[in-house]
Amino acid sequence: MEMVILVNEQDQQIGLMEKQEAHEKGLLHRAFSVLIFNSMGEMLLQQRALSKYHSPGLWTNACCSHPRNGETILEAANRRLSEEMGMNTLLNVKTHFIYRAELDNGLIEHELDYILEGVSDISPVLNSDEVMSFRWVSMNELKDWIRQEPSLFTVWFLKLFEYEIVT
Repeated sequence: MEMVILVNEQDQQIGLMEKQEAHEKGLLHRAFSVLIFNSMGEMLLQQRALSKYHSPGLWTNACCSHPRNGETILEAANRRLSEEMGMNTLLNVKTHFIYRAELDNGLIEHELDYILEGVSDISPVLNSDEVMSFRWVSMNELKDWIRQEPSLFTVWFLKLFEYEIVT
């Protein structure tokens, strides 16, 4: 059973809860989103596997998930980047923000989301249980794509642009 770390708005841990239950109740929990850029400034996007329990088939940043209890954000981000995309690179925490959004299936994302960035020119080796496709896109191409077809992207990825965390 996968647990998430429940937190208050100051990111102080206040408990643990099974991931599905936390998303059903919309309780604030710790999460992270990894942004990977190549040397040409293009962003790596992944298309979520169709088997994912929410947001299947949608495009999003290179990797996102939740740290385990006792695991740092950096440890968790490196673990999941390797598990989902078969990649390892130096990651740096850029910022964090809190958002709340309703998802498909009646679930609610309410996350204190740490944003990490890294640079890599290596093509990912996809874990097909997590990811069905990937592509590198320039920021101009990405902004145009989001403007034209926002329904193709995950809610948290759109929040990164809405809150100008990614510009």
